[in-house]
Amino acid sequence: MKSKLTLIAAGLALASSAALAQPTQGISNNEIVLGSIQDLSGPLAGFGKQVRFGMMLRVDEANEQGGVNGRRIRLVVEDSGYEPRRAVLAAQKLVNQDRIFAMVGHIGTAQNMAAMPVQFQRNVINFFPVTSAREMYDPFHRLKYSFAATYYDQMRMAVPKLVKEKDAKRVCTMYQDDEFGLEVLRGAEEGLKSIGMTFTDRTSFKRGATDFSSQMQKLAASQCDFVVMGTIIRETIGGIATARRLNFNPTFLGSSASYTDLIHRLGGPAMNGFYSTMTVQNPYLDDTSQPIRFWATKYRTKFNEDPTVFSVYGYTIIDAFIRAAGRAGQNLTTDSFIRVMDSMVIPPDIFGSAEMTFGPQKRLGSNASRLSQIQDGRWKVVSEYFSTN
Repeated sequence: MKSKLTLIAAGLALASSAALAQPTQGISNNEIVLGSIQDLSGPLAGFGKQVRFGMMLRVDEANEQGGVNGRRIRLVVEDSGYEPRRAVLAAQKLVNQDRIFAMVGHIGTAQNMAAMPVQFQRNVINFFPVTSAREMYDPFHRLKYSFAATYYDQMRMAVPKLVKEKDAKRVCTMYQDDEFGLEVLRGAEEGLKSIGMTFTDRTSFKRGATDFSSQMQKLAASQCDFVVMGTIIRETIGGIATARRLNFNPTFLGSSASYTDLIHRLGGPAMNGFYSTMTVQNPYLDDTSQPIRFWATKYRTKFNEDPTVFSVYGYTIIDAFIRAAGRAGQNLTTDSFIRVMDSMVIPPDIFGSAEMTFGPQKRLGSNASRLSQIQDGRWKVVSEYFSTN
């Protein structure tokens, strides 16, 4: 009996040692597997494709230079169609079948919130999601990392600044009735409160809506002279175009979710005058900055289309991951990656981003944003950075 117990104990010890020796998911001797969920077929398909191309460009650059400490990066992208349920299925596939090390640049607020529990059960990091919702870093979770000022803080800081500049008297809002739109709404409410104002009127729409006649008629009837837009691409274009047809011309302000060249390319001259908060500049091919022109030309040569700010998001997300993974050294694990991120500083880049810093309890890189306006069919930066610090 004593012999049998000794053998059993030895077997358990060996099993325990083997379990401890198991490699980190998504990391092998020659490869790092990353996953991303994009909207490639739904209302944000324009954004999703651009994020994917930006990520692919940086992955290819890294692999051409030997990878990260000798490991090549393999990026696996799944389509959510901008639907939370499909995002969950995509996350299950990436985490359980592709066995990714980290989820990078997942687009969409509701989609990330639906997918993160699937990831966290398997110790998979959610790295720099393409959404500025507070839930991407708050409440704190060791596996959450977010890179840009939240929609809430963008609006909280920008709304009172622009309302005072325009001497607006009747501030209203049109917002998407989901987590994203509500964050824009709440931030704007807080910003108005700071200058002793409240919304004169508000109206909402369901995700995927295409007709905004009733909403704009309602705001026009309320004589709104300033409208906060909790909108993304087609809702921004459709809402403003409808307002113009009604001869309703307030100041329109959106969040960084509407800061894209698609607004003026698809919406045309009617979009002139629209303001948006932003954290990095749209990379025009004829930009006055030579480094941006060079990068934009490289992107266009590879993908046969002009890059956008969402292309930049994808590129810089992978670049930030490479910085951290590289510093983690040959022994790259989830824990070693987190230790590096706990003291990570990412300096401003060629695209005009603000410095990002992280710490043991700091999972948002920067809360700074600034304003741009569409003038003569292209975005122009019209303010310095402002932040909540």
